[in-house]
Amino acid sequence: MTTTHPAAQVPDRLFDDPEAERRWRARFTAHRVSLPDWALEAPDRCLYVSNASGVWEIYAWDRSTDTHRQVTDRPNGTSHATVSPDGEQIWWFNDTDGDEFGSWVVEPYGGLPSGSTAQPAVPGVHDGYPAGLQLGLKVTAVGASTDDGTTIWVTRGGPAEVVYTSEHDGGVSALSRDETLLAISHSEHGDSRHPALRVITVDGAETVAEKWDGEGKGLDAIAFCPVAGDSRLLVSHERRGREELLIWDVRADTETELVIDLPGEVSADWYTDGRALLIAHTHQSRNTLHRYDLDTHTLSTLHTPNGTIGSAGTRPDGTVEYSWSNASRPSVVRALFTDGTDRVLLEPPGEKAPHSEPLTDAFVPTTGGEVHALVARPADAPEGPLPTVFAIHGGPHAADEDRFSAYRAVWLDAGFAVVHVNYRGSTGYGSVWRDAIEGRPGLTELEDIAAVQDWAVASGLADPARCVINGASWGGYLSLLALGVQPERWAAGVAGVPVADYVAAYEDEMEPLRAFDRALFGGSPQDLPELYEQCSPLTYVDQVRAPLIVLAGENDPRCPIRQIDNYLDRLAERGAPYEVYRYEAGHGSLVVAETIKQTAIEVDFTRRVLG
Repeated sequence: MTTTHPAAQVPDRLFDDPEAERRWRARFTAHRVSLPDWALEAPDRCLYVSNASGVWEIYAWDRSTDTHRQVTDRPNGTSHATVSPDGEQIWWFNDTDGDEFGSWVVEPYGGLPSGSTAQPAVPGVHDGYPAGLQLGLKVTAVGASTDDGTTIWVTRGGPAEVVYTSEHDGGVSALSRDETLLAISHSEHGDSRHPALRVITVDGAETVAEKWDGEGKGLDAIAFCPVAGDSRLLVSHERRGREELLIWDVRADTETELVIDLPGEVSADWYTDGRALLIAHTHQSRNTLHRYDLDTHTLSTLHTPNGTIGSAGTRPDGTVEYSWSNASRPSVVRALFTDGTDRVLLEPPGEKAPHSEPLTDAFVPTTGGEVHALVARPADAPEGPLPTVFAIHGGPHAADEDRFSAYRAVWLDAGFAVVHVNYRGSTGYGSVWRDAIEGRPGLTELEDIAAVQDWAVASGLADPARCVINGASWGGYLSLLALGVQPERWAAGVAGVPVADYVAAYEDEMEPLRAFDRALFGGSPQDLPELYEQCSPLTYVDQVRAPLIVLAGENDPRCPIRQIDNYLDRLAERGAPYEVYRYEAGHGSLVVAETIKQTAIEVDFTRRVLG
């Protein structure tokens, strides 16, 4: 028998004031673009992702003629694409309705002939979850993950040949510029959260070098030097408890650790001449950019506005291009030229997104360490405690940053304060902080969330009778877990695409996430049944008091629908107050109208149940 769950109400509008209603929707519908990627041998040929059609799709931009073309047009959108080094082809990942399972297809950069469709990019490669792609002029390496593990193929224009296969999680990381060396990330040591590296010849016949830093210390191959014949590989490591950089000369098997005197963590990519690195520095949820000269070992600061840099890269002439926003100002793609001038590079036409409110910092001491929170208050908020949304990010290995969010802005417009919690498990605060949830995921993060809530109440910001726990993905998991473990704290809950029944989620989720869970928990549910039960929201469902709303994608491979139904069925048995919204997509939606609809449902539900 199938349980009928109470469907969420879809409001016609959130605000009586027409201008307020227009403003919150305009933040979602305003056209946005990602940082353009460009072809190595044809730098005028670029790709970016935009919501200009109302759905996030791939666009081609020919800088020589300043012409733009929409490449993909699919009901549920497209987000993964790349351009071949010669600029002649566009590769994009073709899944089904957001389920993330599919294959790469290819079409000419200039567009397909009328009536034709993109063709399979590498015949002979089976469908799977994407596990890396590297395109050369003559060599292509592509990885796919299935329930059987990881497979990597290489093709030189002919039949694809398997060069690597493993039951463990892994993937393609980097291809040398001369297309002779292939770097592979792998977890053959049993821990996909802290991978090792192997470099092989492109035919898979020879292992050239190996690198593993040992238990609890991962390595990430960023890119080979973009100079032909140069076998230096830029690598991120965490040997001293934070993300840092080294250069590994693979053929010589020698390495040089780079000492970058900055707090927080750093990532990087090459300048195209191979003589310097573009450093992206992350500290306390904000970013700065720097140039590191490899000949002189000097670090210089590139002056960018205060806020968050989503991504950055360099052009052949040394220009640095980057996407930027902060909490109050919408995202924009900017260019920092070699003469020091900084201006907007790419700005789509149409109405610009209305601004929002800034974020302030709170550092809350706890027994587990100092928790960093980001706080926003509504404009013209009254004195005294406010209804407060504790917005819990997904991941768990991610972090909330000082970036623009149309989603945060609508809650502020509705009169809520918003508090983001970078709990233990978040990135950007060192390896110890990120890995502190191992062996006790979920419950550890809830301790940090509770400490921040206590601070918010004691400071006079949050009304303790109107605190809302809200998140999606891992944040949705923590929201459900908090409602059951901390029922006295929460007046309402919002859980988007959550883990709700951890054992059933493990059984149905994509294999890379099963590998992640085994590394996070220390084994599978069969190995550690009591721990999985202890950390599963389903265990505490009977303690849930607050009204909650659950949003779920029918085709979600990360937080599958069956385990959510298990949780909802238990709520129904109790007659608990809850509502459900289901949609035909995967782990979220790339359709702007759908995002607006879901946001309206969440805000309307919360306002109704709080009165």
